Amino acid sequence: MSEQLAINIKGLKKQYRLGQIGGGTLTADLQSWWARMRRKEDPNSKIGSDQRLIGQRFWALNGIDLQVKKGEALGIIGGNGAGKSTMLKILSRITAPTEGSVDIYGRIASMLEVGTGFSPEMTGRENIYMNGAILGMTKAEIDAKMEKIIDFSEVREFIDTPVKRYSSGMYVKLAFSVAAHLDAEIMIMDEVLAVGDMAFQKKCLDKMRDAATVEGKSVLYVSHNMNTIRKLCDRCVVLDKGRVIFDGDVEEAISVYMQSSHLNMSPTVDLTHARRPGYTVGTARMEHICFEESDNCTYAPGKRIPVVFTWRALAHLEDVGVRMLVVNQDGSPVGLTFSEPLKTVDSGEWVESKLYLEFPGLVEGTYMLTISLFQGDYVGNSIILDTLERACAFQIKNDNQTDAVLNWPARAWGAIQFPNITVR
Repeated sequence: MSEQLAINIKGLKKQYRLGQIGGGTLTADLQSWWARMRRKEDPNSKIGSDQRLIGQRFWALNGIDLQVKKGEALGIIGGNGAGKSTMLKILSRITAPTEGSVDIYGRIASMLEVGTGFSPEMTGRENIYMNGAILGMTKAEIDAKMEKIIDFSEVREFIDTPVKRYSSGMYVKLAFSVAAHLDAEIMIMDEVLAVGDMAFQKKCLDKMRDAATVEGKSVLYVSHNMNTIRKLCDRCVVLDKGRVIFDGDVEEAISVYMQSSHLNMSPTVDLTHARRPGYTVGTARMEHICFEESDNCTYAPGKRIPVVFTWRALAHLEDVGVRMLVVNQDGSPVGLTFSEPLKTVDSGEWVESKLYLEFPGLVEGTYMLTISLFQGDYVGNSIILDTLERACAFQIKNDNQTDAVLNWPARAWGAIQFPNITVR
């Protein structure tokens, strides 16, 4: 049986301790310990931190049993905090499990974030050699694949430039190309297609599919975009609160995920502590978004949606814009809208703007917003200051059923209903 397996996971558990573990010095640790003994506030805690979370235990994974066959493309889906990234980190040997066992039959090429394992001071070519050496390849083996890697990455003219000067798109192109072409029997990818142009994303999907079907590699792919899961994977696992709640057909897995996902339909959403992707500049911080004129974030088709958007500048910024991507509940993009440039702000300044969102033609359904603060550079590219994927959700619902001509199957017809055809 093990001859057909690439990965065998039994009883996998991972526990984390919430809050700060150490104060950095023995004196600070003793002060914190003495404060806890007297049930006093920790003098070394950060301002605004929740003392109730200090020392508590959290099971990120709570008993995972999973087998991955050779040549299989396995999708892993689930909400934020379900344990997807933790499991991939254990498989990539970044962290160790608390309990359970993981048997891996073959070498692993993992890409958990944009440019994982890259040294910013080294050139693209040097990073290719370094990644290959980490996987146990010889220089001759890397030389044999070098041209294929460079051609696929589409960054040939910058290959001898330090990668710290690469854009986020160039970074992910080279990083994916390295992971896809080096000799490894197992490929692990975590949301790596969130960056890069559409043509390159399609090329990556084709390459990952060929890796499984033609080259016989095993592919583990984590994504919130259900369309890419459908195109790439022939089996899918749904995680929820550190456990596997479904393992089987892709469409059935997506259906289970949709039913189990808890969208944030609150009119006021705190964005402060939400997880940010690694490719943001970090010179701005989104704080809150508040939907107005609705208690449950539900609006009639064509109705203008007013929201109050609050963010904070962490540097002097000019001509900052807000970009909102509307995505379906399954993660597929619907459309994009931009704001006009906001006012110039100084470091530390708070900005509260009232934005009016207009989505004419959007049919009934539940949608999510991926929100970004950005600036344009001198060549017209977007510099992402801060971004949150699927930050909040809203519904479009037609309460006046007499206006509805027919039921609209959005899965078959799309999320936009165009104006009626004019007949003359």
